[in-house]
Amino acid sequence: MDQPATLLATPLARVNDRIAAAARLARREAADVTLVAVSKNHPAERIAPLIAAGQRTFGENRVQEAAEKWPALREAEPGIALHLVGQLQSNKADEAVALFDCIHSLDRPSLVTALAKAMDKAGRQVPCFVQVNIGAEEQKGGCAIADMPALLGEARSAHIPIAGLMCVPPHGLEPAPYFALLAKLADDHGVMGLSMGMSDDFETAIMLGATHVRVGTALFGQR
Repeated sequence: MDQPATLLATPLARVNDRIAAAARLARREAADVTLVAVSKNHPAERIAPLIAAGQRTFGENRVQEAAEKWPALREAEPGIALHLVGQLQSNKADEAVALFDCIHSLDRPSLVTALAKAMDKAGRQVPCFVQVNIGAEEQKGGCAIADMPALLGEARSAHIPIAGLMCVPPHGLEPAPYFALLAKLADDHGVMGLSMGMSDDFETAIMLGATHVRVGTALFGQR
């Protein structure tokens, strides 16, 4: 009978193969695409097999959940990079700066202020993606496209390291136009990184320039 490590290592190998194939089609190097394994709502025993199989970058949605799970996992396996891929409340900025190596959800001026203060206090610079509400959806986080240049400028003025832009396209619609728009916005504003693409569409995102893909279900299965 297969062990859990084998059962989880196989999806990881499959996802990495799909990333490599998409990169080849785009005439890119697979090594230029970071797989962020989104482990939100999954316990440590589900995460450990992926670490054993070589995965080193993980994503969590909530500061509190990450704080409960990851210190022990990281102590056992140094070299893990932890990314915050969910919304961040300004009052959690200190905890986020202490815990995460990258934040994908910088989306408003008040959060720029909170993160800049937290980084200064901690003496730690954490790269941030500016999240863009690429589909102008009221229920989603992210700054409006029209507000993105100003927010980017504020983050730079506050000496927050800019990792790039991030988006989540509208559910149920073809994602390619939204990924292409984010790539154009990044290019127009001198930004290199693109955090876009999840389990259902990461290959399309890679074809359109994604540098970070946030994959959960394809690795861990449905919650």
